[in-house]
Amino acid sequence: MAEENSEASSRFLFPFKPYSIQEEFMSALYDVLEEGKIGIFESPTGTGKSLSLICGALTWLRDFEEKKKLEAAQLLEDHVPQQGLSHHTQNSSDVDGKEPEAKDLGAELDWITDFVQKKAERDLVDKLKDEELKRKRREERLDKIRNNVQLKYALKRKRDDDNDTERLIQMSGEVVTSEQADALDGEDESFILADYESDDEKKPKDLNLSDEEDLEEEHVTKIYYCSRTHSQLAQFIHEVQKSPFGKDIRLVSLGSRQNMCVNDEVRRLRSLQLINDRCLEMQKNKRADRKRSEDEVETPKRRRKSRVTCPFYSHEQMHSLRDELLVEVKDIEQLVLLGKELKACPYYASRFAIPPAQLVVMPYQTLLHSSTRQASGIKLKGQVLVIDEAHNLIDTITGIHSYKVTGSQLCCAHSQLSQYIERYRSRLKAKNLLYVKQILYILAKLVHILGGKVGQNPNTQKIFQGGTELHSINDFLFRAQFDNINMFKVQHYYMKSMLSRKLFGFVEKYQVSVSKPNNTQDQKASKTTALENFLQKLNEKPTGQVTPHEREEDIKKEQPVMASPMMQVEGFLFALTSTNKDGRVVIQKQGTVSQSSLKFLLLNPAVHFAEVVKECRAVVIAGGTMQPVEEFKDQLLLASGVSADRLFEFSCGHVIPPENILPIILCSGPSGQQLEFTFQKRDKTQLIFQEPKNANQVEQVLSEYSRCIQHSSRSPGLVTGGLLFSVVGGKMSEGINFSDDLGRCVVMVGMPFPNINSPELQEKMAYLDKTLPKTDGKTPGKLLVENLCMKAVNQSIGRAIRHREDYASIVLLDHRYTRPNILSKLPTWIRARTQAEASFGPALGAIGKFFRDKKTCGDAK
Repeated sequence: MAEENSEASSRFLFPFKPYSIQEEFMSALYDVLEEGKIGIFESPTGTGKSLSLICGALTWLRDFEEKKKLEAAQLLEDHVPQQGLSHHTQNSSDVDGKEPEAKDLGAELDWITDFVQKKAERDLVDKLKDEELKRKRREERLDKIRNNVQLKYALKRKRDDDNDTERLIQMSGEVVTSEQADALDGEDESFILADYESDDEKKPKDLNLSDEEDLEEEHVTKIYYCSRTHSQLAQFIHEVQKSPFGKDIRLVSLGSRQNMCVNDEVRRLRSLQLINDRCLEMQKNKRADRKRSEDEVETPKRRRKSRVTCPFYSHEQMHSLRDELLVEVKDIEQLVLLGKELKACPYYASRFAIPPAQLVVMPYQTLLHSSTRQASGIKLKGQVLVIDEAHNLIDTITGIHSYKVTGSQLCCAHSQLSQYIERYRSRLKAKNLLYVKQILYILAKLVHILGGKVGQNPNTQKIFQGGTELHSINDFLFRAQFDNINMFKVQHYYMKSMLSRKLFGFVEKYQVSVSKPNNTQDQKASKTTALENFLQKLNEKPTGQVTPHEREEDIKKEQPVMASPMMQVEGFLFALTSTNKDGRVVIQKQGTVSQSSLKFLLLNPAVHFAEVVKECRAVVIAGGTMQPVEEFKDQLLLASGVSADRLFEFSCGHVIPPENILPIILCSGPSGQQLEFTFQKRDKTQLIFQEPKNANQVEQVLSEYSRCIQHSSRSPGLVTGGLLFSVVGGKMSEGINFSDDLGRCVVMVGMPFPNINSPELQEKMAYLDKTLPKTDGKTPGKLLVENLCMKAVNQSIGRAIRHREDYASIVLLDHRYTRPNILSKLPTWIRARTQAEASFGPALGAIGKFFRDKKTCGDAK
């Protein structure tokens, strides 16, 4: 076995002697990528999953590239340019121009086939030569940057000099033309909707892309790796940096503008949607200014005021940053720091680096949302995809494609758009007016469904009969009375006209003007008084807007800044173009119109995941706990059109010795009462440390909990340890490690079944019952409820075992855990050691002996 581990270490470049389960993991992963399969990999935390993924996947990529180079070199060597095509052409018909006889047709067809094959071969050879030339140029460029430190500083000095010169020119221009520019500035020119004359529903051009962007570069074979959070991505990148591949791999990390923007003016907007829109607006301004300056060379005109552009959006600077990040592995924080130093945008530099990159790291949203994926320049065709921390993948896809809009947002969007059209009616063409009026009509009908009227404050419109209704998309459109409106055309109009962005700019400008002292109130401001008053009333209530006197309280409650209400409405309306069977609309009425809401609920996540698995060469779905696996197979993979023979499952045990874990199912308490913690029987308990309601208090509670445990171990006395009570599915139950003394015993009280009376869950169950067959006599709906419960259990009880030397006991307080269908859904490495105790005494004795043995072993060491 030691010899096999040594071979695995050398084959996979593992940095140290691998455990047998790590060797098995890497070998299975390699085979999945080589054979182009869909693999579900389960490897508990503490077993070196990340390093196994890195070494296994990058070893395959290294071998694949070497094999591809050898095949290309062989083809280039064997290729001999074809000669004498002219005499073949001459022989294709008689010299005297007569038509060939029937007996010659076969020979002629053979020649045509041979010619086509030879041409295809020549085209392939030309393509290989072109790719090889590009590869060599890229490697030479990166080698220069990697090895020539003086070149880096020279380029930096040149950039600094250029920036200083540009800044001086800009300042001088502003001094000379500021008064003239203000005089010539058009009336809110940037807020006017562009002329819209076409109902063509072809896909619009990507407004995010500049003509100069180098996105045509051939994409090399690469591995796309994604996980749920930026912290998990950063941890993975640090593992890559420490691995044997860290010096040579070309890695690029993708993230949102919110995480990667280095423009302070944009960053302070806080809301992701507002940051995105401001960034795109600045790009558009830059392209418009450049085009205007080019036109003015030929036809000089009076200079107008330049609109705000981003100084970090420079192609020369961004391409320099792109090369820098390809030379050395960097996480997002390191990339942002380098972007500030080079005065280049990290967000776009990372996108430019995708084609030559070998490993692309990104969050779930970037991968799983189709338009985001396309806008980022990600091409999955023939590539490898690794989805890590995938235990909640189905819920994540469902959440990304579900949209909620409140009555407050609907009323606010209607009021804003009404004020907008009143102000700019004379500036808008007929087609624009038509669509804006349609959208106003839709908004009014949506507010009406919630029991309210537009034009009135939604906070004062009370709902006398609350409740929840659930409709199919078609039924909802019919009930809302705009089923006669083509929602695909409305969606197309939103995208082409950039209505939400224009409306936000208009509202933002006039909200700001009210807050600034101004002695000369002009006519423009008076026209928007109704809008300002309405927004002010909304701000006096907790609708998501942040007012000065509420700012501190909102931060405590962690309420995000509400972006433009129309942006929220836009997402909901787009969702209504989904297939009728794949989604539902939930109408929630409560309290006031402002508190009521409409929500689009995605029922079939496979419809979006199918796009991913269809394109990729291979897909790896990995996690510490993937049980129950049937859920992934049935709802996500098989439903996406993946054939059963393409699926591969791998589950490994834990690296901890079997004696380091004691899972016990306790069926009865000290009094002999059977333990069954259902909703009706639950009791409240006085806590010691308690999970906080606000996420910003989590660190404080954990710190106090940890300090208490450390104090009790150093100074034995009245305090002998600490208890931390937490809700399953809460902030403490996932993503936080309670290793060593922080988590020696995990007690799971009851079974955390979801609320069976939830309309959304009932609809999901009904949908599965209609689309999937029964399993062992159970309906898919009932299995869904069981699976949701056990996924939450598995995540929670896995918090305590975090490395090979760790040990802990796991107590499951409920007799229902002994049921075979429930027990089978525990992770294999826990299930194999689980023992059921019918009474309290033996269970307590087993736990006491477990910890005494561990203390004896610790003292002996």
